[in-house]
Amino acid sequence: MTLSQLFVAGIFALVIGSLIFTRFRPSLVFASAAGACFLTGLVPAESVLQKGANPGLVTLVALILVSLGLEKARWLRAISEGLINGSLKASLLRLTAATALSSAFLNNTAVVAALASSVKGQRRLPAAKLLLPLSYAAILGGTLTLIGTSTNLIVNSFVLDRGLPGLEFFAFLPVGLAAALVGLAVLLLCNRLLPQGAVSEEPVTEYLLEAEVVADSPLDGKTVEQNRLRRLETLYLIEIVRCGQVISPVAPTEVLRCGDKLIFSGDVRDLGRLQDIEGLRLFALEDEKLDLNLTEVVITPSSSILGQSLKGCNFRTRFDAAVVAMRRGGERLSGKLGEIELRAGDALLLAVGPDFRHHLNIDKNFYVISGTEVRRDLSRRDNWLLGLGFAAVVAGAALGYFSLLKGLVVLLGGMIGLGILSTTELQRRFPFQIWLIIASALVLAEAFAGSGLADALASGLRNLLQGWGPLAGLVGIFLLTLALTELMTNNAAAALAFPLAWSLAESFGVSWMPFVMAVAYGASASFLTPFGYQTNLMVQNLGGYHLRDFVRAGLPLTVAYSVTVLVLLPVVFPFYG
Repeated sequence: MTLSQLFVAGIFALVIGSLIFTRFRPSLVFASAAGACFLTGLVPAESVLQKGANPGLVTLVALILVSLGLEKARWLRAISEGLINGSLKASLLRLTAATALSSAFLNNTAVVAALASSVKGQRRLPAAKLLLPLSYAAILGGTLTLIGTSTNLIVNSFVLDRGLPGLEFFAFLPVGLAAALVGLAVLLLCNRLLPQGAVSEEPVTEYLLEAEVVADSPLDGKTVEQNRLRRLETLYLIEIVRCGQVISPVAPTEVLRCGDKLIFSGDVRDLGRLQDIEGLRLFALEDEKLDLNLTEVVITPSSSILGQSLKGCNFRTRFDAAVVAMRRGGERLSGKLGEIELRAGDALLLAVGPDFRHHLNIDKNFYVISGTEVRRDLSRRDNWLLGLGFAAVVAGAALGYFSLLKGLVVLLGGMIGLGILSTTELQRRFPFQIWLIIASALVLAEAFAGSGLADALASGLRNLLQGWGPLAGLVGIFLLTLALTELMTNNAAAALAFPLAWSLAESFGVSWMPFVMAVAYGASASFLTPFGYQTNLMVQNLGGYHLRDFVRAGLPLTVAYSVTVLVLLPVVFPFYG
């Protein structure tokens, strides 16, 4: 290998290692790698600038901005109430079918956020039986169209970067529809693999409350029994944290000390009982302006507070809200909540102030699942105009009357003109990190190909698979992309796998289409972990799921999805011709 090839190989190894084993933001990792390629002369400045204006990438950004307005429409909320009714299987069928169909055309994270509130709020069926299938159905539905998931548009960006016509709007439908139908059938048949949960359990009962025995408290020096902390009916003292040591279980004879952190479980809506106890301070609830009508939110992957603690990011001042309790990875967190580093997917229970709903940064940082409404409902006229406009853009682009980008730009202008979106809102929620990741990945792809590393690796793989033919290479690319998706994110996996897939197709002398589609479908096959897809991250804490729940429910779905895709890919997209 030449020196430039070794350098590019080292960069790719560092990127993959950083994405899997560190908590660095993917945008920072990709941008640093692209910067190294630019500074060393592997990619000229003109090419770097062109990647940032790639038509496929601009289309993805325009679609995300349009989705901000679509999130305000009342369509999903209007149908959500009637989805969960009757038996578990009937409700599951209606919920997953509606989710998959909606996710084919709308932002799937917005779809899951809208429907999750209805799933959590109902008391007829266990939410844990519905939330994970909700996420899986959104992923499956995203494989149906070009705009169903950002992954498909990212793959399209790489195709356009090669100077070829973009992928057609419904190019993904034949294979995606079969995979979605098989996947939904598996969800119905294997639903018993999910945890049972409790039918009447509501989200707020799944958290822990933290209180502190203040200095000079009348509780100091008395036992738990003497302080009547065993008789709170709906709340239960489960732990005492003292000088970094955890006391659990808590005996009635345990003597309390000033500075003790008391951890309660049970119905946290009844936190007023703790407020009435003299000498006990509830974490984050010293402010009388805060509203005890609790609001449940999930931190978004694009939030500006990731990696910071509640104290470090001035959470209370920033959002006019205080964190009462927190969940992560299916577990309730306790002990010094103010110092816990925040991560994407964390579920927070907030006591909010009067200005919470008016803060401009709520939508960017949180998915609001229940409680305070922060979005302005569109009027009936705007709902109709938005729906008709979006349908016209989709139909026109699908029939080839105009490009998807042109249609989205016109629709975006109309939304601004109608007041559905403001320029301030667009500026605040511009998907800078996604833009930076894809633009940087396009730069890396050029360095990968320009250095000759892509051809060298593809040639080596072809020799390794000699006698097996391109089908073996197709299977390998699909499985590689699938593995990368589960270990990092779907967008990063697609960006890293595409250059190798393209070079492998050229090495075999066959059509690039099946290999490119293998990357797209493989990057959407995130069913085994909560990390690869943000809808999985959203429902993990809402449903109280652990990693083992994803593996148990996702394994049969992954196998069925993979077999379906790999059988149909060479049939729908032949290697030759």
